[in-house]
Formats: sequence, structure tokens, C-alpha cells
Amino acid sequence: MAIKLSEKYLSEDIKAKKQEIKTEIENAFKITANKEGKGNDFLGWYDLPDRYQTQEFKEIKESAKEIRSMCDVFVVIGIGGSYLGARAAIEFLKGQMFNSFRGDAPEIYFSGNNISSASINDILKVCEGKDVCVNVISKSGKTVEPAISFRIFREFLESKYGKEEAKKRIFVTTDKARGALKTIADKNGYKTFVVPDDIGGRYSVLTPVGLLPIAVAGCDIDAMLLGAKAAKDAFTSLPFEENDCLKYAAYRNILYRNGKKIELYASYNPCFALMNEWLKQLFGESEGKDGKGILPDSVIYSTDLHSLGQIVQQGERNLFETVVDIVNSDSKTAVPFDVEDFDELNYISGRQMHDINRIATKATAIAHTEGGVPNIILELDKADEENFGYMVYFFELACAVSGYTLGVNPFDQPGVEAYKANMLALLGKEGEKYDNIRKELNINL
Repeated sequence: MAIKLSEKYLSEDIKAKKQEIKTEIENAFKITANKEGKGNDFLGWYDLPDRYQTQEFKEIKESAKEIRSMCDVFVVIGIGGSYLGARAAIEFLKGQMFNSFRGDAPEIYFSGNNISSASINDILKVCEGKDVCVNVISKSGKTVEPAISFRIFREFLESKYGKEEAKKRIFVTTDKARGALKTIADKNGYKTFVVPDDIGGRYSVLTPVGLLPIAVAGCDIDAMLLGAKAAKDAFTSLPFEENDCLKYAAYRNILYRNGKKIELYASYNPCFALMNEWLKQLFGESEGKDGKGILPDSVIYSTDLHSLGQIVQQGERNLFETVVDIVNSDSKTAVPFDVEDFDELNYISGRQMHDINRIATKATAIAHTEGGVPNIILELDKADEENFGYMVYFFELACAVSGYTLGVNPFDQPGVEAYKANMLALLGKEGEKYDNIRKELNINL
């Protein structure tokens, strides 16, 4: 159970600069550990693995068991960090075909992360004739996308079951004391879980925000938190030279200073696709401010080698790749022998697909590195709960340290509010703030 950073595909020049940035990285780590930097009131995730065994954690497992017993479809409503971590975990651990091979778990669908009527109507069609439970996740309850979705699914549940039965099927994850969603949850007697005040959305996957849906899917959340604790124990105590988390933060900043402005997260396993999306939010929101930041993008290889491989190999040399290489797999499929050998693949007959996939990983890293794209390889033991928790903590800590090294506050996201305010103004929301925005936009509603 570990992540191992391989420097094999980094140039000697880049590796040499690791010592030059060492002091900056160590200072950024101290700022994080001592909670002294900007945004330090959002560092609750840092020691979360040491204190996860709470009454609420027990209630999450009890509610997950209850949900699994009472519904065929579980709808998770949220946007950004309110859904990405949970969906990433479920697909990473259970696969993209989870709803077809879910066992005794309900089908799980995610809503409230867009404003598409087609999308929400598709989920409503899935719910027809089935028992349904809903988990709405929002700190305030006023974010437009999940708020619209909750209105629709609340109406659906109350129409189907009546208000008394519907309230047993609505689970709310929100602020502990205030906000529109907390108010309506208390008024109607919905079961509630808390969005921690000291943990921002993109760092919240190991809180009730992510853990309830993950547990409903049948994942072992105890093992997940133990994995996160193992990562915390390792990466908050190891010296820089032995600390792959701090070295990853260092290499990201070295490459950025050397003109590599895009980080391409890559994996050779489709189950990692939503983890890529989680990583894009984690690093994009944390670092992209004050005119700075590495643009995170993602690919799933070898699929995307046949679409983006050309530009990665020979396009502008402004990117580097961070490859999560899942070393071991319990899924075994060998290439069969064919008498005719029409495709000339008998030379690999009998070999495991997972082994061939890892050879593709090495072959691509060599090609891309020779093409001027540095590769940071992060070897992850396997796709299970402990390794997921370990990986989440690795990236959260690396992101905080990397952000402080970059010179930004890794825990705010002021730019996200711009579109929200404009959208509310254009929708006609009342108030002086929105009147002024409409005037600035020269819109007459």
C-alpha cells in the first residue's frame, strides 16, 4: 500500500534542480503542517485521518446500510467537490460498469452537476417504477445546479411516496448550523450529515460529503481512512529526500518554472477517468489564481494515444505528464491463441492484458520523454480502498505544498464566483448587487 514516485523519465537537469527548490518545499510543508499560511482555516483535512472514528462516521455506515436496504436507485445531488470525489472513488473501486454489476447495492446516479434537462430527465426515467433515495450535498443549499435538481427530486419523492415517507428517503449533507438547506432539512426532519467548516469542497472526499455515497456503493470506508492515515504518517514525517509527496510538489514547480504550463494527468485504466476529473478540480481551483497556475488536463491511455497522442508527441512543448501507474490487478484476462493468426498476435498469446498495458505505459513514457514531454510516474500498488485513501491524501498534501510554493492560497476559489454572480443577475435575481451587475453588463431584463 503505497505510492512510489519514479524519476526514471525525468532529465538529469530537472532532477538536479530538486535540491535547489528543497528549502522552498520544506518551508511550504511547515506552513501547511503548522497551519500558518493563507487559508489555514481550511486545513481540517490535514489531520482528518487521525480523528475519523466519530459518532457521525458510525452513522454514515448505518445510513448507508439503511439506504442499501430501502432503494433500487440512489441519486447523489451535488456539484464540484460535492460529487467528484464520491464518483471518482466508486468508479475507481467498482468500475465504470458499476450500475450493471452492483450486487446488492442500489444503482447510483449523479445529478445537480449541470443544468441539462435531458440529463435530469434521463435519471428520472431510470427511477420510474423503482424505489429511490436521494442524498443532496451543498454547504448553502443555494448553488443553482444542485438546488434545481433537489427541487425536482424532492417533488418526485413526495409525489411518489407522500411527504412522511419521502423524508425518510432524503439524506442531506450540509452546514452544521446554518444555510437554506440546513433550514429545510431541520424543518422536514431529514437525516443530516455535516460539511465540515474547515474542509473545502475539493478536499472533502474523506468526509461525509464523499463517504456516504461511497459506503452505499459497498466500499470499505474504514479501510479507506486507514489508507489515508498511513499516507499521513508517512508523508508528514519522512525527510524530503525520502518523501515522494514533497518531491512530486517539487517537480511540479520545477517544471512550471521551466515553461511547462500544462500538467496532463494520465492513466492506462478507464476506472481512473473520474479520478482525473477530481485531480483537475483539486489542482485547478487550488493553484489557478493571481495570474499563476499549471493548467490540469487529463487522458486515459491507450485510448487517447489515438486522439491526443500526436499533439502530446510533437505539439508545443509546454506540457508534462503525471502518470498514475496501477501496478497490480486482480482482473485476469489472457490473450488467446488463434490458429490462423490473422492479426499476427500469436507472439503475445497467453500473456495477461494487464502486463501488456504496463508495457504500453513504459513504451509511451519513453516516446513522450524523447519527444520533450517529461513524465512523472506515480506507481500505485492496486485499485482498492486502502490505496484510494492513501492516494487521496498524497494528492491533497502535495497540492497544498505545491500551492504555497507557487505563492498562492491553495484553499480559496474567488474566480468561481464570477460566473455565478453573472448568471444570477441574468436570471433576474433581485438585489443591489445584481442590479449593478446588470448595469455593468448593459442588460435590460
